[in-house]
Amino acid sequence: MTRFFHTIVMALCVGTIITLPALSFSVSANVNADTQKASEKKTRRVPTLRGKVYEQLARAQSFADNDQPQEAFAALKDIEDKKSSMNSYEIAMLYNFYGFIYYNLEQADNALESFKKVIEEPGIPESFEQSTLFTLAQLSLMQGNYKDSIHFLERWEYLNVGDVPPKHLFIKAQAYYQDKQYEQAGKFVTQAVKNKEAAGMIPDEGWLILQRAIYYELKQPEKVKDILVKMVKLFDEPKYWIQLAGMYGELGMEKHQLGIMEAAKQQGYLEKASDIFNMAQLYYYHKAPYKCAEMMLQAMNNGILEENLRNLKFLGQCYQLAKEIDKAVPVMQAAAALSNDGEIYAQLSQLLLNIDEFDLAIESAELAIKKGSLRNQGTIHLVLGMAYYNKREFAKSLDQLAQAESFKSSQKMAEQWQKFVSGEQRSFKQNETVIAAD
Repeated sequence: MTRFFHTIVMALCVGTIITLPALSFSVSANVNADTQKASEKKTRRVPTLRGKVYEQLARAQSFADNDQPQEAFAALKDIEDKKSSMNSYEIAMLYNFYGFIYYNLEQADNALESFKKVIEEPGIPESFEQSTLFTLAQLSLMQGNYKDSIHFLERWEYLNVGDVPPKHLFIKAQAYYQDKQYEQAGKFVTQAVKNKEAAGMIPDEGWLILQRAIYYELKQPEKVKDILVKMVKLFDEPKYWIQLAGMYGELGMEKHQLGIMEAAKQQGYLEKASDIFNMAQLYYYHKAPYKCAEMMLQAMNNGILEENLRNLKFLGQCYQLAKEIDKAVPVMQAAAALSNDGEIYAQLSQLLLNIDEFDLAIESAELAIKKGSLRNQGTIHLVLGMAYYNKREFAKSLDQLAQAESFKSSQKMAEQWQKFVSGEQRSFKQNETVIAAD
């Protein structure tokens, strides 16, 4: 068959992919040319593909090449009806052709059954049996029959003379991986990669993806990291830079994690909202809050990050750590308005109290109480008591401090402040009396 079949790709977990190469088949008049193979095994006696059968198969092939599968099947059925007069090689060729047509029609189960009939025939050329076994291994893998795939590959290896090609090792590694036999999978994919590198070639990207996935399943993060270092060097894909940074973080190598993310940022690889947020968190963790705030603000202005509760709250925290209180306040006000509880308003009231914005502190504290669901309501009454004291509104201050006293967590501080405010209130009244007398 002169036409190539489509490539089948199955996506596996953690980015591993299985690729089934395109298959092709054609009938040749020199089909016995491959029957002589240098081997220590006993030479097979292979029957001849007779010219009449060849002509019939060629006719079926002509239909298949012209996208006439039903006509091709009809031609094959005519041949199959005379199966009793055919030798084993001719029967094997018949079912081989059935297999390829089914495969081209994306009927993998039927293709599998046809190819299995090929290897049931005795006395076919070893090269023919090997190619069919490899096709069966790939189809079984595609269909999720992982143990069957391994079985066919092992039969292929028994017939093989010389080293097993790396691509066969890789297919075997995939089958073991899918069958959750990770140790075995690791052995074969590592050998496949080594053989490719020993030949002076770059390992296929999919091979390293599989190797990385296997080490991940085996809980060997150091090896996962080493594979990702290699993938960054070989393929320079943004996703591998991000994944490598993540592995450095998992290994507790935070400085390396920050360095890799910085390099990815400089190359323009941080495009996804999640990556930008993670970078900002790294800046925050490494005591670079202004960079954190700058990155968050720019991403929100560009529409990459939403101005939602999480992002606004974190931006406010970055500004606070950077001592940029004037910038933190409006951001926290926006975050507090989006929150379902009063916690952010409570934090904001304390922040405003510390910068002597007493009216705004009172406003935020009252909004915190109104929204409710506070972890420590006594603290809010303390803030109100302090704010009113600073405004010389002693009665309101003492009222709020009395409420703060009713909460165990704030009881002692409330009692201390009540004594202090009461004393200040008396002093203030005495001063007013003196001034009035004068």
